[in-house]
Amino acid sequence: MLNLSSKPKVKTFFDSGTWTFTHVVFEDSSTPCIIIDSVLNYDHKSGRTSTKSADEVVAFIQQENLQCHWILETHAHADHLTAAPYLQSKLGGKIAIGSHITSIQDVFNNVFHLEPSFKRDGSQFDYLIPPDGILTFGNLNCLAIYVPGHTPACLAYQIGDAIFVGDTLFMPDVGTARCDFPGGDALNLYDSIQKLLHYPEDTRLFMCHDYPPNDRPISHLSSVKAQKENNIHIHDGVTKEEFVDMRTKRDKTLEMPVLILPSIQVNIRAGHFPPVEENGVAYLKIPLNML
Repeated sequence: MLNLSSKPKVKTFFDSGTWTFTHVVFEDSSTPCIIIDSVLNYDHKSGRTSTKSADEVVAFIQQENLQCHWILETHAHADHLTAAPYLQSKLGGKIAIGSHITSIQDVFNNVFHLEPSFKRDGSQFDYLIPPDGILTFGNLNCLAIYVPGHTPACLAYQIGDAIFVGDTLFMPDVGTARCDFPGGDALNLYDSIQKLLHYPEDTRLFMCHDYPPNDRPISHLSSVKAQKENNIHIHDGVTKEEFVDMRTKRDKTLEMPVLILPSIQVNIRAGHFPPVEENGVAYLKIPLNML
């Protein structure tokens, strides 16, 4: 646990097409910054990509004269494509993800029967962050908290009094992440969430997604106190056995994310597209009757 006394500034962007939040974290104008969980817009009907959401991030960073040091992923997302390479081309910085990404690459290399040249060592990323690894940017430090469960490679990031939880937790009235993807584990997710809820109650928790019920306005910010008191899946008093039973039953009712097939193929490559073929076009694969 890093010192909680600093209160970094956070600018949050919402991509309505994927219900995803991208966070820019910094100390002040004209200081170093990091970007967490960016979005590359993707039209699954046409297979076309665009950079509308990422360009909003670029415009803000340039307006504030920030220097991008890191472009971070909390995990290999299954619901949106990362814009990390595009942001890097515009802003610089290093693309990083948790070191357990190699296990995800192993699984999906087999699912998609990827090209023989695809490396399963995480070398597509500029840096693989070990559990409890610390990144620095200016006067701020970022602690990588290993939080497996949703996937075996998830990280949350603590920066001062703020934690960026990825898909581990949602807003209290939405609950917790699914655990039925390859390598997911509800027991691990319970333990990971308890690790986050062990922080002081006023610790800010920044969401990666929101799926608001009952027409509630979109929200990206919660706290340890709010989660412990009100999270519908894992508030104080919910036992590990009760949580695992709930999560297992609920996951059986969930459909696959709309963008899981294109997203995973791109995100395990650090956002790079598959190699172009002889006609100059890159292709994604759709496994039939497999998933």
